[in-house]
Amino acid sequence: MSTSKELRSDIAWSTADRVVVKGFDLAKDLLGQINLGDMAFIEIFDRLPTSDESVMLNALLVSFVEHGLTPSALVTRLTYLGAPESFQAAIAAGILGLGTVFVGTVEGSARMLQEALEGVPSEEPLDTIAKEIVARHRQANQKIPGIGHPIHKPIDPRAERLLEIATDCGFSGRYVQLMWLVSRVASEHYSKTLPVNVTGAIGAIASEMAIPWNVCRGLGVIARSVGLIGHIREEMGQPIAREIWFRTEAEATRHLRPDL
Repeated sequence: MSTSKELRSDIAWSTADRVVVKGFDLAKDLLGQINLGDMAFIEIFDRLPTSDESVMLNALLVSFVEHGLTPSALVTRLTYLGAPESFQAAIAAGILGLGTVFVGTVEGSARMLQEALEGVPSEEPLDTIAKEIVARHRQANQKIPGIGHPIHKPIDPRAERLLEIATDCGFSGRYVQLMWLVSRVASEHYSKTLPVNVTGAIGAIASEMAIPWNVCRGLGVIARSVGLIGHIREEMGQPIAREIWFRTEAEATRHLRPDL
C-alpha cells in the first residue's frame, strides 16, 4: 500500500478548449473583464475583489513599480549589459535584491503589525503597543520597518496618498493607526522625523486587507518586475550601464593608478 502524499493543486486546470483558474473560465470570465491587479487578488484570495478592494490593491502595486535608479534597477541594467540574450535573467537579478532594505520591508512592516495585534482585544490602547514595538527594536538595535526614508522628508508622498485611498476604500483601521503611532513614537525617541514610508503604508493596508505578512513581499515582486522591464527597455535605446561600469571602476581604482 502506497504511503505517498496525494499531489493536489486547486489553482488551475485546462482541457483542449478551456483554461480554468480558481474556478473562473479564463477566456470567458476574466480576459477583457479584469485588470492585472484583480488577477493578483484572485490568486491570493480565490475570489474576485470588490470595487474597493480592486482600487486599493491596484494602488498598492502602482505605488512602488518605480523609484528611479535604485540598486535593483542598476543590477538589472548591468546584468542586461553582460547577458543581453537573457532578458529574464536581468529581471531576476534585480528582483533578487528586494530584501530587508529595499521593497521587502513591506513584509517586515506587515509582520510587525500583524504579530503585534494578534489576539489583542480591540479595546487595548494602541499607543502602549507602539511604545513596546519601538522599545523592542531599540533594545535589539534594529531598524523599525516601514518608517523613515533617505529622500522623502518630512513625508513620503506615496504613503500619504495610499493612506488617503485606504480611508476612502474602508481600509484604515487598527493596523494603519498602529503604523502611524509607531512613526510618532519613534520620531520622539530618536529625536528626528521618521515618517511612515511607502512600505509601511503598504504593510499596514495589506494587513487591513487580510493579506498575510509572508505573502506581502510578493506584492513588491509583482510591482517591481514591471518597473525593471521599463529599465531594460530604456537601456536598449538609451544605455547607461556601460558608462556606470567604466566610471565606477575608474573612480574606485584611481588611487591605485601611478599615472594620476
